[in-house]
Amino acid sequence: MATLEGSSGFRILTKALEATNLTGTLATARDITLFAPTDQAFRALPPAELTVLLSPNNAALLQKVLIYHLVHLDLDTSRLKGATGTVESVENGQLGIDGSGTPIKVNDANIIQADVKASNGGLIQVIDKVLIPPDINLPMAPAGGA
Repeated sequence: MATLEGSSGFRILTKALEATNLTGTLATARDITLFAPTDQAFRALPPAELTVLLSPNNAALLQKVLIYHLVHLDLDTSRLKGATGTVESVENGQLGIDGSGTPIKVNDANIIQADVKASNGGLIQVIDKVLIPPDINLPMAPAGGA
């Protein structure tokens, strides 16, 4: 957590982790990889989706989305390059890995900064999109922007 908190590009993620009581878990977890969406990735979500996710009434939903970004493996780029397939997230959903090209992809997100060592010994792979588990349907923005 200290690694994320020390960077200005992860303010939304760190607030979300605090709101769902995941900061303590992440601070002590070992052999874990966090696919960390940037603030820009969160802001790229449709406004209605972001509002629902960050609403205090939806902490359980937000926690489910956040733990979908966690894998109980040390997935550095040496393990990701050339690899294709799936890995199981802490949320129990499957994340698609495509290391056959550049950049390496996780689902439809690109790893934009790789192999950031976390203060707890875990690994952070910075991604450019928020990963939403396939069994979650967030509200879409109204048609026509009205």
